[in-house]
Amino acid sequence: MYDIIALGELLIDFACVSADEEGYPTMAAHPGGAPANFLAAVNKFGGKTALLGKVGTDTFGKLLLRTLKSSGIDTKGIVSADDVFTTLAFVTFDDSGDREFAFSRKPGADTRLSFDEIELGMIDEARAFHFGTLSLTDEPAREATYKAAEYAKTKGKLITFDPNLRKPLWKSLDEAKTQMLWGLGMADVVKISDDEVDFLFGLSPEEGAKYILESFGVKLVFVTCGADGCFYANSNARGFVPAMKGLHVIDTCGAGDIFGGSAVWKMLCMDVGPEELSDAQLKEIVTFACTAAGLSTERSGGISSIPDMAEVLERIK
Repeated sequence: MYDIIALGELLIDFACVSADEEGYPTMAAHPGGAPANFLAAVNKFGGKTALLGKVGTDTFGKLLLRTLKSSGIDTKGIVSADDVFTTLAFVTFDDSGDREFAFSRKPGADTRLSFDEIELGMIDEARAFHFGTLSLTDEPAREATYKAAEYAKTKGKLITFDPNLRKPLWKSLDEAKTQMLWGLGMADVVKISDDEVDFLFGLSPEEGAKYILESFGVKLVFVTCGADGCFYANSNARGFVPAMKGLHVIDTCGAGDIFGGSAVWKMLCMDVGPEELSDAQLKEIVTFACTAAGLSTERSGGISSIPDMAEVLERIK
């Protein structure tokens, strides 16, 4: 039995560690992909997870499978194929640690996952199904995501969704908006950023949380606001938890995914429906997730930056 199974991209993040006098970067490779980062956080704190996805049989694909296995994520739902190359993302940073992405993905292995390659029996074994939008940018992965999410819903699984907008990957921003709105319509729990709320609706984070809750059948919304904190809303409560202060931020890559995985794990541990959580429970969930995500920004990478449980609890004290 899995706590969470996710479908989506597994890739290598090449992050800039320095640049020469002309601006050309020296890059360090880190395992990544939003669903993988999300699941790694769940596993780090004691959950059981699996990923459905696709990589190449190249060196990077082999490295990623090894990393997931060492993180405790079940990889039997990941397809390795000879005819595609593992997706690569190149990440550069500004002075505040914010990211700019470029992708080697024309096509990348993650976009080539088809529905008939998905082990539906693994979804049957999960409490929750998680997905984002990078698997919605191209076929056949888009159809695979549609059908897998719909299958999970018919089986009564909790559906969690992170729009995770990456503008360079979309043929048009109108198409991105369409797919993001479809994801919101499927989800029970949504983790979305303030920038994504503004992109979709032109609303503030607080207004966006309320709008998503009331307009899409979503039961629980987290709107993350980077270094400021997170708004939350369900039918019982709405509020805000500030982010950690005094952090020495060096890399924000994966922080939102780590927030999402930490929040959903904490929610599942409470064994209460997302719409039934009290204000006190939601504050506890968001405080835990903000702390885990905040600590991750003091280290490089996504999966490799997730703090231990003891470190999170100590910082909360």
